[in-house]
Parts: sequence; structure tokens; C-alpha cells
Amino acid sequence: MSDLIIMVAPNGSRRDKRDHPRLPITPSELAETALACQTAGASAIHLHVRDEIGRHSLSPVAYRRAISAIEATCGAGLVTQVTTEAVGQFDFPEQVELVEALLPAAVSFSLAEMLRHGEAPAVDFVRWAGQVGTAIQFILYSAGEVRLFARLWRTPGTPIPERPVIIVVVGRYAETQESSVEEFDQLYAALVETGLAEASVWMTCAFGRGELACVERSIARGGHARVGFENAIVNASGRPARDNAERVALVADLAAHYARPLADANRCAQLLGMRRVGALLG
Repeated sequence: MSDLIIMVAPNGSRRDKRDHPRLPITPSELAETALACQTAGASAIHLHVRDEIGRHSLSPVAYRRAISAIEATCGAGLVTQVTTEAVGQFDFPEQVELVEALLPAAVSFSLAEMLRHGEAPAVDFVRWAGQVGTAIQFILYSAGEVRLFARLWRTPGTPIPERPVIIVVVGRYAETQESSVEEFDQLYAALVETGLAEASVWMTCAFGRGELACVERSIARGGHARVGFENAIVNASGRPARDNAERVALVADLAAHYARPLADANRCAQLLGMRRVGALLG
């Protein structure tokens, strides 16, 4: 099987230190966490930033501060992916404004949020991103979204890359926000049905105590893994996790079990469709 990307998602947009004292918020905390996770086997970080009072932010200034701290600590050894998550605070134009102002080398974008105002603005954005060199990972939350994405991908003239980069999310909209392998299996069946299991670079993240069980299934089937405190701050038994690096190390152990070599930053960037390892273009 191909090299495995382990992407760490260390904080997310909703949690804070009341949820877990080791959840990183500031640029220095993010940099310290990034280095520990890189050492444990991660080749990428999915980055959220906060404003001055700790709220989720799409500020280009806040992103540059965090990226600068991570690059000063990790050098070129870790790929940085910027989030555009709306979290009920932002609309599609504001998400696009972030990307236009920041020019990140890699970004994640929810398909549902991208299509909020119809297909035409989404297509225009995807085309522009391809022209400037920002690699998009499309976030899919259900089997229906997998099928919708596949339809758009196959529509003539749609500027989605021939080998798209996607992430399927397990458990986000479950009542308890706990993932299950049964839900993963439904998403994976849709990937197989649409041809995306073979034709895309696909990754899995999962919420709550089922995180590692779902990620293990992804690794066994040729997918990649995103893990970290954005999605789970506990292990399968419900005991609090030590830190993000512990979660990454557990995934690295699974990779060894399934004979999946760990991708380094250069290989990770290649798989994610990036033109360079650096977090920002230019």
C-alpha cells in the first residue's frame, strides 16, 4: 500500500482548555504540539486559530502568526493545512476572503459550506484555487455528500483535480458525536461505489471513542488518517488522552501493523496535490 499521511488536528474550533488542559491554543502552544506530533509520526497539521478571546477565527493575521511559529519550530518537516470551517460564524464569501488574503498552500473546505450559495460560486472558487496553486481537501460528512461530490467531479468542465483529495468525517452529526465503524463502513461503501476509493487520495477522521477504530479501518483499506484533539480527547475506554502526540503515536503503530510506511512532508505534500511544502504560496 501507499505511504500513509498522518495529519494531526490538535485543537479544532470549539474546544478549549476546560475540555483538556493540553489542548493548544496560542501560536507557541501550537508550535510545541506540532513538533511533538512530527516526532511521533505526523507529516501534516490541520490548523485552527483563535481570536484574542479564544473564539474560532478566520483571521489571516492570526494564521500567519501561528504558521510562523510552527515553521520556526518544525522547519520544512511538517505540512500545514489551513481550515476554512464556518462553525456557524462565517459565510462562504468570508471563507473565500481568508484564502484569497492568506494564499495557503493547502486548505480544507466543507463541500456543503462551499455549495451554500449554489454550484457556480463554488466552481469559480475551485478554479481560482487551482490557478493560484492552493490545494483543496474536500470535506464530506455523509454517503450522500460522497455521491454528490463524485457527480460534480465527473461533470465536464468542473475544475476538480483528476485525482481529488477528500476527507470523510465519521460521527460529526451523530447525536452523541461518537463515531462507529458501521458509519465508517457506509462512507467507505460510497467511496467504492463512486470509484473514489481508487481514484482519490482519501482520508478519514472520526469523533469520540471510536476515533482509532475508524482510522484503523481507513488505514487497512488504503486511506489516510487524521487524528487529534479536534475529534477526540479520550481513548476507546473513555479515559482522557495524554496529548495529541500520544494519539499520533497510536496511529503510527497501526501504520506499522498494516505495513504502511509513514509519508514524510515531501511525500505528504505530493499526495495532497500541493505545489510546495511551505504553508503559504509565494
